[in-house]
Amino acid sequence: MKFTDIDLLPVLGKPTLSGDGRFAAVAVTRPDLAADGYVSELWLAETDGSRPARLLTRGPHDAAPAFSPDGRHLAFLRPVPGGPGQIHLLPLDGGDARPVTSHPIGAGQPVWSPDSTRLAYMARVPAPGRYTGAPHTEAPRRITTLRYWADGFGFTVDRPRHLFVTDPFADDPAAATVQVTDGDFDHADVSWSPDGRLLAFTAARHQGAGDDLRNDLWVCAPDGTGLRALTGGGLILGCPRFAPDGATLCFAAEPLDENNNAYATMSYGLWSAPVDGSAPARRLTHEDYHLSFASQMIHPVADGVLFAADHRGEVHLLLVPYDGSTPTPLITGARQVNAYAAVDTPDGLTVAAVVSSATSAGDLLSLRAGEEHLLTGFGDRLTQQTDVLPVEEFTATTQDGYDLQGWIVRPRGEGPHPVLLQIKGGPYTQFGYTLNGPAALDEALVYASAGYAVVLGNPRGCSGYGQEHGMHVVDDLARKTAPDLLALLDTALEAPDLDGSRVGVMGGSFGGYMSAWMAAHHGARFRAFIGERGLYAVDSYAASSDDGVNVAIALYGADPARWAEKSPLTYADSITKPVLIIQSDEDRHCPMEQAQRLFVALKTRGVPVELLLFPGEGHDLSRSGLPSHRIARFEAVLEWWDRHL
Repeated sequence: MKFTDIDLLPVLGKPTLSGDGRFAAVAVTRPDLAADGYVSELWLAETDGSRPARLLTRGPHDAAPAFSPDGRHLAFLRPVPGGPGQIHLLPLDGGDARPVTSHPIGAGQPVWSPDSTRLAYMARVPAPGRYTGAPHTEAPRRITTLRYWADGFGFTVDRPRHLFVTDPFADDPAAATVQVTDGDFDHADVSWSPDGRLLAFTAARHQGAGDDLRNDLWVCAPDGTGLRALTGGGLILGCPRFAPDGATLCFAAEPLDENNNAYATMSYGLWSAPVDGSAPARRLTHEDYHLSFASQMIHPVADGVLFAADHRGEVHLLLVPYDGSTPTPLITGARQVNAYAAVDTPDGLTVAAVVSSATSAGDLLSLRAGEEHLLTGFGDRLTQQTDVLPVEEFTATTQDGYDLQGWIVRPRGEGPHPVLLQIKGGPYTQFGYTLNGPAALDEALVYASAGYAVVLGNPRGCSGYGQEHGMHVVDDLARKTAPDLLALLDTALEAPDLDGSRVGVMGGSFGGYMSAWMAAHHGARFRAFIGERGLYAVDSYAASSDDGVNVAIALYGADPARWAEKSPLTYADSITKPVLIIQSDEDRHCPMEQAQRLFVALKTRGVPVELLLFPGEGHDLSRSGLPSHRIARFEAVLEWWDRHL
C-alpha cells in the first residue's frame, strides 16, 4: 500500500434506515486527488443484500442522510451554491432535491419527527455583524470564558448553536421554522420523543458554562415551552435518545470531578433518566464498558440500547438491557463498528452498520434475524488494487507482570528490517482493527510497504481494556506510559528479522508528546524521532489550546507548579538525536506555539531539528487535510526515515 492510495480509503458516515428496515442509505466520502479535495455522495442499499448498493446522489458534498419514518423522503445536508451546507429534501418516488433551510452558517444533522411531518436540527446563530464579511473588518471580540474556540472551526462564543424545528413541506420553509432555544448557550444532539410531544438535547446552561466541561440533559416542547433539565451537573454527556416507551431517556456520559473537569481516562458509559424527573440518572453499563470514539452514538430499541464498545483493538456492537444487566454482543470480531442505525420491525431487529477492519476503511453491512449481509464492497478495491500487508498480533509483558496487546506490520522480504515504534494519540483511545479513524492501521501499512517494520500497541492509559487499565497512568502519564511502550518494543525486537540497531519513534497528538518524551528520556535507544501535532509544554498549552485548561488538569494534574516536570520541553537539553516536528498552522488543539517552542529549544542547542509546517490545516491533517498535504506529509515522513534509518 502506497501513500498515493488514500483514494482507496473512503470514509462512510452514519447510516440511516427506512422505517420498515428494507433500505439503508449512507454518505461515502473519498479523496479526489486530481481536484485536491473530497467528494461525498449518498449510496442506497437493500438490507437483505438482494441487489448491489447503488449511487443515490452525485454530491459532490452530500452528507448526513435521514430517512423519514414513512420512507417517502430522505433529508440530507448539501451546500447551496456559494454557501454553507443546508438541509435538502429528496422525494424517493422521484424528483429533485430542494433546500429547506437557509441559515447563514449552515444547518446540522436533520432529525425527523415520528410522524414524518417535521424536522429538528441544530444551527449556529451568529452575533450581529459577525461572519458576513471580511474577518478583519469585524469588531473586536470580548472573551470572558475559558472555552471560546474549537479546532477545525474557529471561534464559538459569538455563534452559539441553537435548536430549530421546521416543516420541510411548507411552501416557505423559512416562515415555517421555529427557533426553539435562545441565549448565549450551545445546544447539541436533538431527538424526538416517540409521540412527538418532546425534544431532548444537551446544553451547558448553568452558571460557569464555558469554564468547565459540564453539560446537562434538557427537554422541552417543539415550540420551546416547558424547558427543564433532567440532570444537575457532574457529567459530560451526549446522545440523548428516548426509549420506545417514551418514559425514559438514555444517554452516554462520563463522570466529572468536583470542579466539573474530566478525568481523561474515565470510561464513557451508558446512562438513563426518567423523563418525568422522578429519579436521578443512573448508569446502566459497568465502568469497563467504554463508548467507542469511532461511533460516539447510542440507539434505544425495544429490547435495550445499542452501544458500540471498545474491546482489545475491536469495537463491538452490544445490546444493553434497560435494567443494566449483562449486554448481548451483536457484532464482534477483529473489526470495528464505526456507526450504525436500527429499527424494530415485525420480523425483529434490523441493523445497518459501518464496519472497518485491517483491510477496509469501511463497508456497510446489515444484521437481520441475526444474519449478516455485506451491502457494499469498498474494501475490495483496496485489497484488489494494492498489497495489503498482514497485521500480526503479539503479547508483551511489562516489568511489573502486566500483559499488553501489540501488533507488528512487517515488510515483504527476510530483513533485518528497520523499525518504527508508532505511538497513538489520545491517550484514551485504542489502536486496533481498522483503516479509518484516529488510531487506525493505514499509516502502518504505508510505512511497512516502504520497508519498515512497524510496532504498535496499547499501553496502559488507553481504552478497550477496562477502567483500571485506563486509570493506571493518571498521576504520572509519561513516566507510566514509557515503560509499557518499551516493553512492547522489546518484545517485538525479539524477532530476528527486526533490526534493533535501527529504530525510530513517531506519533501524533499524545503520540507526539510521548515521542518527544522518549527522545529526552530514552534517546540512546533510538536513531531519530518524529513528533506531530504534539503537546510539549503544559503551561502554554493550557493557555492556548481550545481545551487547554481541562486537558492540562485532567492529564497532568491540578497543580500548575508540577506541569513543568511533565513537559518534554523541560528536558530539551537531554535531546541529542534528530527530531522532525510536523505541525499545522491552524491547529487549535495543539497549537503551533507548542511546535515552535520545541523547535527553538532544540535548534539553539545545535540539535538536528526540522519544523514542517502545513498551511491552513488543523489538528486532523493526517486524516482529513487536503489530499496534496496528506501526500506531502507521507513523503516527508518517509524521506526522514530514509535519511536516518
